[in-house]
Amino acid sequence: MAGFRSLARQVRDPRNDLALRRYSLRKCLERFAPYGHRATWDHLCSRAGFGCEDRSPDPARLVAALEELEAARAVWLAYEEDFAERRRKEKHDGLRRPGSHDDWHRRTWGGCGVAWCDDPDVHPRAPLAEVLRRLIAALEREPGASCPVCGDTSLVWKRGLAHEPSSGAVCTGCGIVVPAPVLTPDAVARARARALRTLVSA
Repeated sequence: MAGFRSLARQVRDPRNDLALRRYSLRKCLERFAPYGHRATWDHLCSRAGFGCEDRSPDPARLVAALEELEAARAVWLAYEEDFAERRRKEKHDGLRRPGSHDDWHRRTWGGCGVAWCDDPDVHPRAPLAEVLRRLIAALEREPGASCPVCGDTSLVWKRGLAHEPSSGAVCTGCGIVVPAPVLTPDAVARARARALRTLVSA
């Protein structure tokens, strides 16, 4: 099975058939897809300027989409390296059991679904790398009441998500499932209450 870097080389290689280059970019999302496979593909296509179903996109646009994905992956890999170093120090100091913050990280190992978007058509518009920087910054500070990506406070609790955890606070502004460690208990309670009001009024 080809790794991310090998697939990226196939996307860039002008000697490859255009269909293979497009396919290789799609395969990259099996290794790294911050919003989930479909939402990340929709994001990359819209930002690079080609259609999701376009079978023969401009090669330069394919490479532009790859470059955005690579920039985001670099941000995430640096975070994972820092995370691993912190855990090594904690274990050395006798802290063997990870905290709730680490529960979230275990579910997103590798960067797939880091900022899960349950609706593949609704996702942040900012570059992927910037979205991940905002998310990581939020994980490293005290919990807040708003979405760490777009700042929206209109969070709604949703169940039956197609990702772990199967329920969570979804931002109505940018569509991500906001990681539990970045929200205060009050923000979670408001998201649950908003969902209940929506259910009652339906």
